[in-house]
Amino acid sequence: MRTFIITFGLFVALALRSQADQPNFVVIFADELGYGDISCYDPKGVETPHVDELAAEGFRSTDFFIPANVCSPSRAALLTGRYPMRCGIPVARYEKAGSKYEDYGLVLDEITIPELLGAAGYRSLIVGKWHLGMEVEGSHPLDAGFHEHLGIPSNYATNPKARGPNADTLYRGKQVEQKNVPLEELTQRYTDEVVEFIGRQKDEPFFIYVAHHIVHGPHRPSVDFVGTSKKGKYGDFIKELDHSTGRIMKALHDAGVDDNTLVVFTSDNGPTFHGSAGPLRGGKYCTIEGGHRVPAIFRWPGKIPAGQVSHATLSSMDLLPLFCDLSGVERPQERKIDGENILPILTGKTDESPHKRLYYYNGTNLQAVREGDWKLHLPRSQKDQPFWNKKKHASRVFVTLDEPHLFNLKEDIGEKNNLAAQHPEIVVRLQEFAEEARAELGDVHTTGTDQRRINLVDPQER
Repeated sequence: MRTFIITFGLFVALALRSQADQPNFVVIFADELGYGDISCYDPKGVETPHVDELAAEGFRSTDFFIPANVCSPSRAALLTGRYPMRCGIPVARYEKAGSKYEDYGLVLDEITIPELLGAAGYRSLIVGKWHLGMEVEGSHPLDAGFHEHLGIPSNYATNPKARGPNADTLYRGKQVEQKNVPLEELTQRYTDEVVEFIGRQKDEPFFIYVAHHIVHGPHRPSVDFVGTSKKGKYGDFIKELDHSTGRIMKALHDAGVDDNTLVVFTSDNGPTFHGSAGPLRGGKYCTIEGGHRVPAIFRWPGKIPAGQVSHATLSSMDLLPLFCDLSGVERPQERKIDGENILPILTGKTDESPHKRLYYYNGTNLQAVREGDWKLHLPRSQKDQPFWNKKKHASRVFVTLDEPHLFNLKEDIGEKNNLAAQHPEIVVRLQEFAEEARAELGDVHTTGTDQRRINLVDPQER
């Protein structure tokens, strides 16, 4: 039904190529993996030989922007190519039974990567964490265009008071696969599912979305990885993530589709205090770079030159237009897609980012605007904050600000030297951009002209 709505009700024109011209796509999406957590980004990170090999054989981004610093909105943005305020998922779901989030999920009217690719003959699989309202009518992965699904509704938990009654229930599609599944088993089961799918689907185009629970708490690596790192169970979890990545890459090679598959490895947001943001300041829950800038690697032998390290600004929202362009699918025309064409950057033809401006939201609160290397943090109060940022913690920076703070990220990636007084003209220009963003995308007390209605009362409050 959803594909019918797209192709006819919304008049999305889909131009198909021959299968020989259609690459496969694999997105490996880690959970809360920090910029400094893996060795190809920081020598002090956990040794990740398989992920490092991806980087050596492809393209490593040093400036990859996730338009949210928590789970649900970052996932919605990746799948739709749109800012969370534009696609109606600006805050993280809270799965506890009886909460106000029971009707809050990805709406049918949003168009996703698997839906677009499905019209071009692609078969799509998701394994892992959904966190976009799996138990909300119309918000299941199968409603969002995926043909196959194995996973858990949101974050893993065994306590129903914390995450709801199904937080340790594994589903296949809309049917229960196993209740009370141990977290220690999940990464292997997800990887087994991906490997089997690749072998079965190797002769037809496919899209795979691997939405890991790693390294979100609780940190419970499988027994084979306990003690394999020097950073406790957090590091052991990353070692298991790396091993899973290696198995997926081997499956692509064994199936003979390695050269025709674009693999993207990235994370949904910055780390908690357990992890490392490397040279960046802060992490999850913050709109400084540690919350929004994450590792990102692209590998496609023969198409993306090996050994590239790029400082051009890219975004997770770029994946939808990238996959559309490469598969011969026309992008949606009747709505704003915030992602841009990044193929010339990936192929080394240019190092100029197509993103002229970036907007940093914390829930529904616009907190920063970026233009090139300049980033302006906007004034904010405690009342403006989403519920996850109301608690004080040493890693949370700029929870409140009385006046604008301006930083040059090229010279000061840690956002420590406020240059607002030295460059008042830049402050004024970026403040004007912020007003334009508020008018279009909204803010805590403003409804934007292209802001999808948020199906929540008081979205910033739990």
